[in-house]
Amino acid sequence: MIKAADGTASEVAQDEVSNIAMISEAMARMRLMIGRRIIGRLALSERAPELDLSHLDVISAFRRTGQEGEVTVGAVAEAMRVDHSRASRLVSDLVDRGLLARSASQADARRTVVELTEQGHSLASAAHEVKHRLIETIVADWPAQDVEQFSTLFLRFVEGFENAARIPDN
Repeated sequence: MIKAADGTASEVAQDEVSNIAMISEAMARMRLMIGRRIIGRLALSERAPELDLSHLDVISAFRRTGQEGEVTVGAVAEAMRVDHSRASRLVSDLVDRGLLARSASQADARRTVVELTEQGHSLASAAHEVKHRLIETIVADWPAQDVEQFSTLFLRFVEGFENAARIPDN
C-alpha cells in the first residue's frame, strides 16, 4: 500500500512502486547535478570565466523579476532570497563590469532601478543557449515521439511537484 497525498491508503501494483522508486532515484541524481550548478558553470566557462555563479544568479533573478516591470535591488534580493546588502553588492559589481546599469525609475524618479545592458542580455542568452545545447545533446538519439512525450510528461510532473510542494500562506 502507498499513502496518497491526502493520507488515504491505496493498493498499487508492484511495478508502479518500482516506477515510483525509479523516479525518486532519478530526482536524487538530478538534484545532485543541479546542486553542482552544471549549466551555470558551463555558461560561465564559455562566456564569462571571470564571473561567479552568484553573478549569474543576479542576472537570472533580474530576468524573472523584470517581467513584472521595473527592477530594484530590493526586487533582486527578494527573487534571490538574499538580504538587501548582499544583493546590493552583487548588483554594484555587475554595474562596474558593464552587465547592469542603474537609472531613475520612470514611475518615481526618487527610486533607482537596474537594467540589463547589452552585455548582460548576451550573458543571459548564453546561459539559455548552453541549457538548450545540453538538452539537445541528451535527447539527440531519442526518437522525436519520445522527446515530445517526455517534454509533455516532464512539464506535467514539474507542475504537479510545484503544486504539491506549495507551502500555504499563514
